[in-house]
Amino acid sequence: MSGISTHVLDTAKGLPAQGVRVVLERESSSGRFFEIGGGTTDSNGRIAQLLDGSEQLETGVHRVIFFVAEYFKGQESFYPEVTVLFEVREPSRHHHVPLLLSPYGYTTYRGS
Repeated sequence: MSGISTHVLDTAKGLPAQGVRVVLERESSSGRFFEIGGGTTDSNGRIAQLLDGSEQLETGVHRVIFFVAEYFKGQESFYPEVTVLFEVREPSRHHHVPLLLSPYGYTTYRGS
């Protein structure tokens, strides 16, 4: 199964981050980014498929934007959004872009 998925974990709470709005974009040949999908994390902090149903995964630079200010609303936090820029080299493979999140830090990695 090709595509792009994500999983957001709130490391401060030790729980999945439910309700995080996420946007997926691809870079065009002119260097501009355009939206190709997105969603909101479910009760397990997951979005199984970020690509819009009309889009196919292509080679090139992509970015996932996590709108974490909305998630942390009502509590102090440092990052209003987290943007992860990555390159798809094998569009036939599935790409998983998880985010480990706290109010004052984050990390990400190439998942499976």
